[in-house]
Amino acid sequence: MAKAVVLFSGGLDSTTVLAMAHRDGEDLYALTFDYGQRHRREIASARKLAALYGVVEHKILRIDLDQIGGSSLTADVPLPESRDLDTISADIPSTYVPFRNSILLSLATAYAEVVGADLILAGMNSLDYSGYPDCRPEYLDAFNRLIRLGTKACVQDGRQIEVRAPLLYWDKARIVQEGMRLGVPYELTWSCYREENQACGHCDSCALRLRAFREANLVDPIPYLLDSKRLAY
Repeated sequence: MAKAVVLFSGGLDSTTVLAMAHRDGEDLYALTFDYGQRHRREIASARKLAALYGVVEHKILRIDLDQIGGSSLTADVPLPESRDLDTISADIPSTYVPFRNSILLSLATAYAEVVGADLILAGMNSLDYSGYPDCRPEYLDAFNRLIRLGTKACVQDGRQIEVRAPLLYWDKARIVQEGMRLGVPYELTWSCYREENQACGHCDSCALRLRAFREANLVDPIPYLLDSKRLAY
C-alpha cells in the first residue's frame, strides 16, 4: 500500500484531501503545524479528524514563525475583513505568512524521506484563494524540481517524491460537494482566522467558505457569530 504525507491543517481543503486519500487506500501520515498562528483552534480540529480517519501517524510540529512575524496571522496586525470576493486575490493580503508553504513543504519532504512516502498531498487551490503566491501551479512545479534535486531519496535512492495538490484547479463549491459525497464531517473542520468559539463570518477564509457552501446549495455546519451567515458574500 502506498504511503502519503498529508499537510493537514484541519481546515476545509486539507480535510477534503485527507478524505480523498483515505478513499484511495493510502497509508496516511498527517502533518500539522503549530507555527504561532492566531487561529490555533484549527490544530484541535486536526487532532480530531486525524483520529477519525485512522492515520498511521499524526505529527504536530511547533515552528516559531511568530518570532519572524510579518503576517496578520502571526503578529499583532489587523485581519482583512468583509472584502469583495471578486477582487480578493488582486493583491497579496496581510494574512500571507512569509514563505510559509515552502517552509512547511520542506518539513513534509523531510518527513516523507524518513517514513518512506513518495507522495505529499496538500490542499493548495489556485482558483478560490486569497492571493497567495505559493498556491499557484508554477510554484508547485518549482518545488517538485527542488525535491528531485535536493533529496537523497531522489538523487541516490531512485525514489520519486512528489507534491500533489488534488484541488489545485477546483473551485470551493466543487471541493465542498466532493467532500459531502465522501462523508467529510465538515462540522469538525475550522477555517476562521480568529481564535473564537464561533467563526466570525467576516475574514477572508470565512467568506470563501460561506460562498462555497452557498454555491454548492448546502449549509455550512460550523457555528458562526450572529447574523454572519446572512452577509451578502
